[in-house]
Amino acid sequence: MKSGIIYNGPSLLDGKPIVVIATFSKRNTKTGAVVQTYILRSDINPLEASKTGEDFSICGDCTMRGEVNDDPKRKQAKGRRCYVNLGQGVLIVYKSFLRGVYQVADPRDIGRGRFVRVGTYGDPAAVPAHVWDELLAEADTYTAYSHQSGWRPDIAMQSADNRAQAIAHWKAGRRTFRVIPDLGELDKANEALCPASKEAGRRVQCTACKLCKGSSLGKSIAIVEH
Repeated sequence: MKSGIIYNGPSLLDGKPIVVIATFSKRNTKTGAVVQTYILRSDINPLEASKTGEDFSICGDCTMRGEVNDDPKRKQAKGRRCYVNLGQGVLIVYKSFLRGVYQVADPRDIGRGRFVRVGTYGDPAAVPAHVWDELLAEADTYTAYSHQSGWRPDIAMQSADNRAQAIAHWKAGRRTFRVIPDLGELDKANEALCPASKEAGRRVQCTACKLCKGSSLGKSIAIVEH
C-alpha cells in the first residue's frame, strides 16, 4: 500500500479529534523514498488550526507553533517558526482526506520494508503508541522526533529548542535533535552535524544515514536553521 489512514480518534494531548495519514513518496531529495506521516486535526483546516491555537492537539507545547492570531489578513499563527509549510503538502493531504481519497490501512502494510518518517507534521506523542509500534514493526528504518519531554526515547529523538534544553536531555540519557543558528553553536562534544544538511555537504540521504532515532546511537544531531 502507498497511502492510508492509520489512526482516526482522540488526541492523547487534549482529547480532540485527529487523524494520521501515511503516504509513500520518492520525491524528497533530502530523505529519499519515505513513508511520510501527517498528524492532523480531522475537523479543522491545518492553517485555521495553526491560527487559532487548535494545533495544540497535534503539536502540543512546541514553541515553533507561534501564537494565536486574530488578524484577518493572516492565515496562520503569529511568529510561527516551524519549517513545515502548511500551505503545501499538509494542506493537500488534509483536502484529500476530506474528499475521501484515503482508506483505513494496516500500519504494518505501509511500513513494511520502507523508511518511515514518524511525524512529518505533528508530534507523535499525540497518537497511541501501538500505532507507531505497528507501523515500525517491519520497517527498514525510520526517523522520529518529539517536543514532548521524555516521550518514547526508545524510538524518538528529543527536539531541543536551545542548548540548555539539550543539556538537560543529555543528562537524562536522551539524544536530541536541535536546530542551531550557525555552525558556531554546534556542541562538538555531544552533537554531530546532520550529514544530509547543506553545511555537511549533503553526504547522505536520511534513508542511508539512520541516525535520527532513539537514544541508543552515539551523539545527538544538530542542523543549521534553513
